[in-house]
Amino acid sequence: MQMKAVSYASAFSALALVLACSSSASSPDPGSNTSTAGSGGAPSAGGAAGSHTGSAGAAQSSGGATVAGGAGAAAGGATAGGAAAGGASAGSAGAGTGHAGSGAGGGSAGAAGAGAAGTGAAGAGMSGAGGGSAGSGAGGAGSFDPCPASDPCKILPLGDSITWGINFGGGYRIKLFTHTSTDNKKITFVGYDTANPPNSTALGKLGSAMSLWVGKHEGHSGWTIQQDDDLVTGKSTASNDSVNYTGKKVVADFSPNIVLIHLGTNDMYQMPTGAPDRLGKLIDHVVTDAPNALVVVANIIPFPSGASAVTTFNAAVPSQVKTRADAGKHVIFVDMFSALTTADLGSDQIHPNEGGYEKMSVVWYNAIKPYLH
Repeated sequence: MQMKAVSYASAFSALALVLACSSSASSPDPGSNTSTAGSGGAPSAGGAAGSHTGSAGAAQSSGGATVAGGAGAAAGGATAGGAAAGGASAGSAGAGTGHAGSGAGGGSAGAAGAGAAGTGAAGAGMSGAGGGSAGSGAGGAGSFDPCPASDPCKILPLGDSITWGINFGGGYRIKLFTHTSTDNKKITFVGYDTANPPNSTALGKLGSAMSLWVGKHEGHSGWTIQQDDDLVTGKSTASNDSVNYTGKKVVADFSPNIVLIHLGTNDMYQMPTGAPDRLGKLIDHVVTDAPNALVVVANIIPFPSGASAVTTFNAAVPSQVKTRADAGKHVIFVDMFSALTTADLGSDQIHPNEGGYEKMSVVWYNAIKPYLH
């Protein structure tokens, strides 16, 4: 611990300034995560129509998204909108239940449908990281349908100050809600925390959907993976943003349909050793309390002063997700790190600026869009 404190002295200095100026401060760290493209996917640009045949079994996109496959090939039918180098899409297998994958740079691969082969639809181009949203494979999101058909899909944002949204009121949450509202997809956010709401300008862009905005979340400044895990398991006795979490279990209490996890930044300068395993345990606890929810796990965004630790951590995140997906859990990975650069960070070089939060929202939206109604 003493060695880590010395090697990340610059991170402590930056965070001390941020914490002194705001009620929350967490730290995202950059990591370079790479993984191999799934055998069922091929690079395609800008959300072009896909008609790629997926192979049976598990596949990974270039962004590290795991796709749980079944026996027998079906049309992958998913093309991610990133550049060819960063947006290869994973073809999903037939017969089994497919989970949505995600391509590096924010392009998301469509989920596989069970059964016979089909052709993927064209992905609609979107602004932001990676550019395009994915086309859906045969059967859309397949037999797994976590969101209700008519009521808004309940989304739990779980993380640290990047989820809270330092530097921009509402963070990626208001940006994500803007995308879903534009596409007439019904979502709502759940959680106990309501701090850091969007300003009137951001809300005004929602138009008539403004009345549907719910500013709830579980993003906690400076918190580690373990601290958020304690929120899930009911072990936390912390008070944050005027919420006393004693006795609360944030997943079980709200029964979310989708959980978005961006965590690990604060571990990078406090205790990076073992962070991937702690993340894996948190995922297990979330799945236990919400077995029918889609759990979307991101690697962490660039954090220049902790780059080395982030590289190591981010390289391990996809395998933590893949292990759970291979076991039949509804868990997928998204490559958030590749979606942002240091230019997308605020002056603290820790938290995103408005453009960075927009890019984060695109990555999340591309991953969950096939499941929304």
